[in-house]
Amino acid sequence: MAAWLGCAPPALANSTVERGKALVEFNCAGCHAVGRTDKSSHPDAPAFRTLSKRYPIADLEEALAEGISTGHPDMPEWVARPDQIEAIIAYISSLQQP
Repeated sequence: MAAWLGCAPPALANSTVERGKALVEFNCAGCHAVGRTDKSSHPDAPAFRTLSKRYPIADLEEALAEGISTGHPDMPEWVARPDQIEAIIAYISSLQQP
């Protein structure tokens, strides 16, 4: 997926990232920090900007496709469509801190 974004025109890549941002803000921001500086409101919900310290970001693709059912105990299960997964992974990848 990252290779595809690297070949995409900048406007297309940015719109993919923006769609991912909108998806995580709608579906995940109730518990997770989904931005560059915010704090997770749920104590067991990791900030998206630090996910690469816990998991290879590419591994989230399968979890999103099958429905993430692990995480914090009260995390709802959500199955994403392939276009949504691409956008979410692009957005989360854009946030990662070294």
